[in-house]
Amino acid sequence: MRKRLALTATLRPTVQTGRERSSLLIYDSTLAWAGLLLLAIGLVMVYSASIAMAEASAHTGYRPWYFLVRHALFVGAGLVAALVAFQVPVKAWQRIAPWAFALGLVLLIAVLIPGVGKSVNGARRWLPLFIVSVQPSEFVKLAVVLYAASYAVRKAALIHAEQPLKQTLLRGFAPLLAVMVITGSLLVQEPDFGAFVVIVAIAFGILFLGGLDWRLFLGLAMLLPVALTAIMIAAPYRLQRLSGFLDPWADPLHKGYQLSHSLIAFGRGEWFGVGLGSSVEKLLYLPEAHTDFLLAVIAEELGFVGVAFVIALFVWILYRAYAIGRQAARLERPFAALVAWGIGVWIGVQTFINMGVNMGVLPTKGLTLPFLSFGGSGIVANCVALAILLRIDYENRRLLRGFAA
Repeated sequence: MRKRLALTATLRPTVQTGRERSSLLIYDSTLAWAGLLLLAIGLVMVYSASIAMAEASAHTGYRPWYFLVRHALFVGAGLVAALVAFQVPVKAWQRIAPWAFALGLVLLIAVLIPGVGKSVNGARRWLPLFIVSVQPSEFVKLAVVLYAASYAVRKAALIHAEQPLKQTLLRGFAPLLAVMVITGSLLVQEPDFGAFVVIVAIAFGILFLGGLDWRLFLGLAMLLPVALTAIMIAAPYRLQRLSGFLDPWADPLHKGYQLSHSLIAFGRGEWFGVGLGSSVEKLLYLPEAHTDFLLAVIAEELGFVGVAFVIALFVWILYRAYAIGRQAARLERPFAALVAWGIGVWIGVQTFINMGVNMGVLPTKGLTLPFLSFGGSGIVANCVALAILLRIDYENRRLLRGFAA
């Protein structure tokens, strides 16, 4: 890999004394606690944000704890899946990466088949499985991280700037671009524009960190806004969201309804919030209060301090993802390094978009807040991603302690 992977700064594993070994934790406890704290905050806030909706919805049986119980089950399933994923060596993830991505594509196709996929609010994004519905796009994000990292490692010699640009484009980049175009087309058909943006960011972020020719990357960076604009123009409702984002108060009852109420929630929260459970906007004023706009409820009930604490936890996860990836690169583990960075890009971009939407910085997107928002597929996928990140760190530490990973 190129200098971005810093392979020239290899750290050779050395055998250390028993005292030195015992002084090194075998896993990153701060990273694990950051994830657990976000899950715990999400559990509390989903319950608070969903009480009014649960009491008013017939399909919940008018039980105020309906969403709390379901979300708790999702968190439990996510933790179990994380424990299983942590036991899988990184080399095994590298071997199954292409197959995991292929399975993700099959599921994305299945979602679009009439009678198979489930449609909610005009979007066909779910596969009904007995008592739960699975959203394949959430797991495809993880599959893209693994596949793009595997691809960058396998094609390392073809994507670097040392190679002729034509060879880099045709043999190194074009195959992955074709796969991403297919994936993006399927997501746009659902439609799930938010997931499309996140997946594009993951793929190009990993290729850049893996050493993609900077000339090609710059060209793609210039073309990407054009492609995104074309996708938005093709769907009138996306343009309506954009106009509502630019001036939500011009039409607060229609185009700017969600954003205007989200901003009201932020304004009411001030520094310390109105108190846990005391939100007014969650009383059927703010749509999707327990999913896409959960941060607005956090801002109203816990104030600036609560939002800042949540942001700090995400910043720590992103910092640790970068640090773990850098250490893996120094240990000559390029796939592990790219996966760690890819997970950081995924969580960082999705968090930024969700928070930007809630704060009126970005147009409305159907993206949840990782680890916090209600949604089984997202919670499980996030937990598995964090477990893989912890596994990479675990293997790094074992190498540094003189053991075989």
